[in-house]
Amino acid sequence: MKIVFAGAPEFAVKPLKKLIESGYDVVGVITQADKPQGRKGILTPTPVKTTALSYGLPVLQPEKIRDAVDEVRALGGELLITCAYGQILTQAVLDCFPGGVWNIHAGLLPKYRGASPIQSCILAGEEITGVSIMKTELGLDCGDVLCVERTAIGETETYGELSERLSTIGAELLIKALVLLESGNYELTPQGTENIGVVRKIQKEAAKLDFRLTAKELVDLVRAMNPAPVAYTALDGNILNVWRAERVVLTQAEQAEYAAAKIGEVLTETPKRGLLVKCGDGAVKLTEVQPAGGKRMSGGDFLNGRKARKGQVFTC
Repeated sequence: MKIVFAGAPEFAVKPLKKLIESGYDVVGVITQADKPQGRKGILTPTPVKTTALSYGLPVLQPEKIRDAVDEVRALGGELLITCAYGQILTQAVLDCFPGGVWNIHAGLLPKYRGASPIQSCILAGEEITGVSIMKTELGLDCGDVLCVERTAIGETETYGELSERLSTIGAELLIKALVLLESGNYELTPQGTENIGVVRKIQKEAAKLDFRLTAKELVDLVRAMNPAPVAYTALDGNILNVWRAERVVLTQAEQAEYAAAKIGEVLTETPKRGLLVKCGDGAVKLTEVQPAGGKRMSGGDFLNGRKARKGQVFTC
């Protein structure tokens, strides 16, 4: 079975490696065009391209895959595996592969269709997520599901940490899926018409901390934005990135002491107590922060450096 693999980011690297190292005949890789990165705008290949070249595989990088059907067909693949490729496939592209097009999706379907299933499930406070392998059809993540692997989300797990773990799960699940496809002994499960959700790409604006939210909602937002685009707030007009936060249980005495505090107000100036901020249902602790242009540090060190004082109010 000749396989073409399409993907771009780091999330897709483990599935590609697993496919190659398991002995499958990968005849080509499709990925996004090289893009300028960093302040100097250095043209940089995708992680998938770098991996493919390290194995000596041919790489195709169409600006728009719908305009490169002949090149895609010329790769000679019977089956296409996609993983975070980032382009919509047309019927003409789907028709290039008699064995079908199969997508590794980092979320449970149909609730988390779309571009940001990992971040969105953390934002929603979900305790369970997973990887789904589905048959690609015209439309957004709407195809029948071949197999699913579910996993619990760690209470403090960030977007980056969960993404890495789901990538590993996806790589293992891909091999199970291919065994099923090769055997011909499988059933596809339609997604149905209930509980359908579409999650869009997360924009920087969504990473802004609104301290009117509960402590849990704020912690989940911080987790979902780590490592990108990174949660942020502002103090005296200066942006402060927030990498980690945790919920705080206030004592009765503290509840009485902070009752009159404003939303977003710094509640303590004691570094050992940490950077406590008034929020919608009490207080949240900002445990790892980064001033604009500065280094990451603990909330206690931020206080110790007198970069925040009790009574100041975070705003955005």
